[in-house]
Amino acid sequence: MKTKTLLKASFIIFFFLILIFIYYNLNYKNNQISKKEKKDLIKREIIEIDEEKIQSSNIIEDVSYLAKDAKGNEYTLKAGEGTIDQNENNYIFLKSVKAFINLKNYEVIEISSDFGKYNINNYDTIFSKNVFITYLDNKIKGDYLDFSWDKNLMIISKNVILENNKSLLKADVIEMDIKSRDIKIFMYEENKKVNIKILN
Repeated sequence: MKTKTLLKASFIIFFFLILIFIYYNLNYKNNQISKKEKKDLIKREIIEIDEEKIQSSNIIEDVSYLAKDAKGNEYTLKAGEGTIDQNENNYIFLKSVKAFINLKNYEVIEISSDFGKYNINNYDTIFSKNVFITYLDNKIKGDYLDFSWDKNLMIISKNVILENNKSLLKADVIEMDIKSRDIKIFMYEENKKVNIKILN
């Protein structure tokens, strides 16, 4: 009788030990799976973050654009670095900018500036900070230049100085039609006059 009771007790204890073993074994595997899932999730998040960084940067080095019209006039734009505008994809912000306007039967107009904003649809360009323009024997300095390829128009403004062999001129704004070469020079305020110095 004691042997039967002892066998029953041993069987019950053995059964409980097996249940405990199975429970812990399953729980351990579940924990291992969840740890693996967590690692995979973290890896996926890192990959997604890296892709976002790549998409948000949109930085292009050594940018170069060329525009031509039906008459063979050319506009070349180069920059050390360009960043695509996140809000408007047709605009590119530029650094270390150089541009060349090559008109038929006319000397090349060269432009340089620290920064720029270029419209890839219509080629309009805004040059800013340390703007420097050279054509023929003329040199123009300013802080800001708004150039329109379609209108054939350059508007140079802020601290404008035009210098050539004959004179040195200071004004607020110079407007130049690049095809007709007509130039308008003026001040913002009517009571102020354009400052011209004749050079020997």
